[in-house]
Formats: sequence, C-alpha cells, structure tokens
Amino acid sequence: MIPLTRFNGTQFYLNAEIIQSIEGTPDTVITLMNNVKVVVKEPPEVVIEKIIAYQQRVHHYSQLGLHNGE
Repeated sequence: MIPLTRFNGTQFYLNAEIIQSIEGTPDTVITLMNNVKVVVKEPPEVVIEKIIAYQQRVHHYSQLGLHNGE
C-alpha cells in the first residue's frame, strides 16, 4: 500500500499492485486495473517513487523470508 492525498486533503492508502497507469493531465490520474480512476495531489513522479519504494520493500522482505527458510 502507498499513501496518497486526495484533493480535499485527506490521505488514503492505495494498493500499488492494482495500478494500471498514471497520467499527469495536469492533475495526476491513476487508473486501476478495474478501470476506476483516482485523482491525487501528488505528481506522477512522486507516485512512481512511492511504487518503487513499495516494490523494494516487498522484494526485500520476500528475500529475507527465503534466506531464513520461512
């Protein structure tokens, strides 16, 4: 999950695994796999950075589990 901000200022968490595309139009529009669109305050570059950080954490913990025999 990645933290994002709606235009009314509320923060929410979005499952990064269900993001299909991200557009800056000029607002950032995230299209999910079910074709639902979410508009957020963060620019596309920040959303992408958050997705990358999320993926790195997931893969890091996955590798730890494999090395620990879990």
